Amino acid sequence: MQNDQIFKTRIEKSTDFRFDAAVVNVFDDMVVRSVPMYLEFQRMITEIANDFVRPDTSLYDLGCSTGTTFLSLNNVIDKSVRFVGIDDSQEMLESCRKNLIDNGVTRPFELQLADLNRDVVINNASVVVLCLTLQFVRPINRLKLIKSIYDQLNPQGCIILIEKILGETNDFNRKFIRYYYDMKRRNNYDEMEIAQKREALENVLIPYKLSENVQLLLESGFQSCETFFKWYNFSGLVAIK
Repeated sequence: MQNDQIFKTRIEKSTDFRFDAAVVNVFDDMVVRSVPMYLEFQRMITEIANDFVRPDTSLYDLGCSTGTTFLSLNNVIDKSVRFVGIDDSQEMLESCRKNLIDNGVTRPFELQLADLNRDVVINNASVVVLCLTLQFVRPINRLKLIKSIYDQLNPQGCIILIEKILGETNDFNRKFIRYYYDMKRRNNYDEMEIAQKREALENVLIPYKLSENVQLLLESGFQSCETFFKWYNFSGLVAIK
């Protein structure tokens, strides 16, 4: 795992954050250091998914990145379950494929290059995971995407949604952002790294409030929705069809 130093040096002209080869090479270190309790909620995803996944169905990871979620699930869920990973970064998919092969994943799996802002085809899925993914989908397209997932998901299937979120009030939001940056400092990001990454993400990562994400799931048709994880400005939701 390479150390994340993407924003370690001063960038004269900021550009929008992209999941390019440079980010892919340090992604696993980046998420562990910049996402609170990342490994714990990966464990929770595995636990929940194992309850809902059914033999001879597919488990989809939309925004599969380097394959961490698949690797967490591989030794837990039934071997007849097929993994389908979708990402809009070819570099991420190549890294995911390598990680699955290098870690001895022998179950059927398929990796697809696709933009979640467009139509996504889901077949025979009992579980769909979006881990820190929906926040990168343009807000105008989010309801359409979640409704499409609901329509194509198997009955009694579930969606697992991990997101960075806004506080319900401006006061709490400011406090939670401060707590979050304090966490990044504890994980050895300096002030320039924090500021430059914030600027790069400004027009790319657009979070909703927790209540807005719940409403999005319910409006899409999901009948039951629960918060299973919450850390200041990050949350995890599970909803059942």
